Amino acid sequence: MSRDREPPVNLLWYHLFKWSVVSPMLGLYFRGRVYGTDQVPKTGGLVVVANHASDFDPPLLSAAVRRPVSYMAKEELFKVPVLSQAIRLYGAYPVKRGSADRSAIREALKQLEQGWAVGIFLQGTRTPDGRIPEPKIGAALIAAKAQVPLLPVSLWGTQRIFTKGSSIPRPTPLTIRIGAPIAPPPSTAREGLEVITTQCATEIHRLHDLGR
Repeated sequence: MSRDREPPVNLLWYHLFKWSVVSPMLGLYFRGRVYGTDQVPKTGGLVVVANHASDFDPPLLSAAVRRPVSYMAKEELFKVPVLSQAIRLYGAYPVKRGSADRSAIREALKQLEQGWAVGIFLQGTRTPDGRIPEPKIGAALIAAKAQVPLLPVSLWGTQRIFTKGSSIPRPTPLTIRIGAPIAPPPSTAREGLEVITTQCATEIHRLHDLGR
């Protein structure tokens, strides 16, 4: 099976949802700015790593990198009406929070083998300020097993999409910055995974600090 071929499942719905809903929302409603799209490899397996502050992050990130991205998403999100259907269209698959879900890792490796980009939020959950205080090594582990590059991406402003107690997204300005690809660890040795994880988090923070 070609590593450059994206799986056909959901691709039609993915593109329809992206161009009819997500891209207009990012560009018009959120006045989104996207920098660094030239850094994104056009084909082949890719691990996209980012900070995480909003449930809107997965579709916005996919729209920004301009290729389908399959996500590890916490299983609770698959119980949320509308959001569940939306993230499934974006190739999401459930992972049990706080556990070493081997089936999710196997699924990520399968997606990479088929040429998808796999999106992983380094913190593993949302943070109120979009920072990554304790980055997890899972993304580096998957990149090492598949020997595909990691792509650091900063999502700036998404923590302000929802105010406390509100279910209506605010038209807050968003900026997405894409960094240069980072080579995968040469092996799955923990020390190497930690080095690459720190490198990814540092680059995401650098991009995030650039602000709007």
